[in-house]
Amino acid sequence: MAALPARVLFGAAYYHEYRPRYGAERPDDRLETDLDLMADAHVSVIRVGESVWSTWEPENGRFDLDWLQPVLDGAHERGISVVLGTPTYAVPPWLARQYPEIAGERRTGERIGWGARQEVDFTHPAFRFHAERVIRKIIARYAGHPAVIGFQVDNEPGNELLHNHGVFQRFVDHLRERYGDVETLNREWGLVYWSHRLSTWADLWTPDGNAQPQYDVAWRAFQARQVTEFIGWQAGIAREYARPEQFVTTCISYTRPAVEDDELTDCLDIASGNPYYGMQDALLLPDPTPDGHEQKWQTAGVWSLYQTADWMFSSRQEPFLVTETDAGSIGFPWDNRPAYDGQWRQAAWALVARGARMIEYWHWNTLHFGAETYWGGVLPHTGRPGRTYRELARLGAEFEKAGDLVAGLEPDADLTMVYSTPSKWLMQNYPPLAGPDGEPDPAAYHRFFDSFYRGAFDAGRQVRIVHARQLHDPHGEREGLTAEEAVRRHPVLVVPALYLAADSTLDWFAAYAEAGGHLVLGPRTGYADQEARARQEAAPGRLTDVAGVRYDEFSNLVGEVPVRSASGGPLDVPEGATATRWADGLTVTDAEALVTYDHPHFGRWPAVTTRRHGAGRVTCVGTAPGRDLGRALAEWLAPVTRHAWRNLPSTVTATTATAPDGRRVHIVHNWSWQQVSVAAPTDLSDVLTGAAVPSGAAIGLGPWDVRVLVA
Repeated sequence: MAALPARVLFGAAYYHEYRPRYGAERPDDRLETDLDLMADAHVSVIRVGESVWSTWEPENGRFDLDWLQPVLDGAHERGISVVLGTPTYAVPPWLARQYPEIAGERRTGERIGWGARQEVDFTHPAFRFHAERVIRKIIARYAGHPAVIGFQVDNEPGNELLHNHGVFQRFVDHLRERYGDVETLNREWGLVYWSHRLSTWADLWTPDGNAQPQYDVAWRAFQARQVTEFIGWQAGIAREYARPEQFVTTCISYTRPAVEDDELTDCLDIASGNPYYGMQDALLLPDPTPDGHEQKWQTAGVWSLYQTADWMFSSRQEPFLVTETDAGSIGFPWDNRPAYDGQWRQAAWALVARGARMIEYWHWNTLHFGAETYWGGVLPHTGRPGRTYRELARLGAEFEKAGDLVAGLEPDADLTMVYSTPSKWLMQNYPPLAGPDGEPDPAAYHRFFDSFYRGAFDAGRQVRIVHARQLHDPHGEREGLTAEEAVRRHPVLVVPALYLAADSTLDWFAAYAEAGGHLVLGPRTGYADQEARARQEAAPGRLTDVAGVRYDEFSNLVGEVPVRSASGGPLDVPEGATATRWADGLTVTDAEALVTYDHPHFGRWPAVTTRRHGAGRVTCVGTAPGRDLGRALAEWLAPVTRHAWRNLPSTVTATTATAPDGRRVHIVHNWSWQQVSVAAPTDLSDVLTGAAVPSGAAIGLGPWDVRVLVA
């Protein structure tokens, strides 16, 4: 892939074109002021150009390309690199007016009104013609500029599930190619149900009123494939002009409905994402975030910040770029919570610890108009440096000091968790869980997944997330891992809520355990096949023999149910531990019960079982573990941590990683107002001060503090 600078890139999105053209200050003078302030703050990169198609092309076929030249020249003079964006996610009004047929449709025949962004059918030939033309004009004009190190194509794609006629017809063609004839589709989707049998492809109904899960899974996968094709198309154009050392990426908002990130990033040089997180008390430890809080595009809780970083690393199983993150209050006039002193440093170093090669804030200058007037930038509305600028300038100096040591860290993992985007899609429309109000919970997939991740985080265990198809692709489109390779890389594999699983995937899991891995099966895993058809055999499907348990009964849990350790078992469950949301009726055939329900009805079944299989082990968890159970489970699964820090206060986290040169990096956080002290587990050196820290020495951490250490 293209080369990246040998340091963590640090900067912000910069929109000189958004500077007011009114008032006393001239925009040209402001440009020089901004760039000088960036240089003083150790900024090494800015992102430009991705939001203003109507500035690049004010009228159809009339281009204005020169306005960016002073920005790039000024950045280059100060040693600041530039990521150049393509503006295809925000179409100009003339294009919407002249080609109304490109409007996207959220329901068949109902056009999205123009006036926000991403309102168009990006598959439409008229849109593609104009998009390609402006992309080529921009990149041809600036690809040779020495400041440009890479290109971001589009911006946060996958915001809409498009119901346009052309999109639907391509979906029909896709099904025809995949299944061959309608009788095969009838059989595979079970369309005998509710009289849905097709006699011809013309009978296929549009998705607006669909209630068939098999249809929904195929439709969602097709939508994601359109996004992947669109981004790949843009990336291909960019590469026609790019120099060998320039990279191509897009910025991903990981919760967008039409994004399958591991497939999308296959066509890019590096994964990039936008982790937005709640600040102030949302970053306290012990964690005050309620268990029922739904993590969306903005997350809450330190554990969710780490999970987002691990998710970004998972896209390509490689270090990644942070293209946007919190500079100030994010999003809305009614939600103003800028960080406490120190929290910007903490969040940035947490992301770097989990593999970030760039930390870029959105954005440099807080806007004076538009929908995001109160989305705070590095500079406030006055344009004068304040607390945010000072805090981030300190961080920029730290990244400069740390240099190449922390650029491209390979994060450690005590546990690996298997992620399934198709299973998440299925559970959004057909959720097995309900919310407190009894209504379907579209976040059901993450309710299961997060309960295991959060338990590991609370136990001080580090997690690697891996997509199911990165282990084994049942379609053979990508090379996976052998069972033996997976055991070496991922000795403990936690698989919650993998509802959609091909036979070959379940067979792969069995081979993994037999080869020496510890396979942990969570609720709903293996219950359905790749078409979302419930299996005819008892759950967990083809894994019943290797797991030593089976079940065909399950129940939602309206409230928390107490659990306790099985008599004489190795898993020590603390007093007050609970099962939440779900209970599988696990029937033991050849396994050891580890945890049981303390309940007059559910007590007939174990909550957790385990069984030796070959050189490895299979553990079944039949519930979404509450926080205490999740922590105890993670401690049992990984009794020894990679980081070797011991007796950490409840406000402190320690994360570890391997630097590109092989050295071991330790990043220690104190997420609280209290000053604390921890003991060094080995001889270390402070990366930012150069001070030696001998093994056993006390390391002081102030309020909202972070220390970066190297062995």
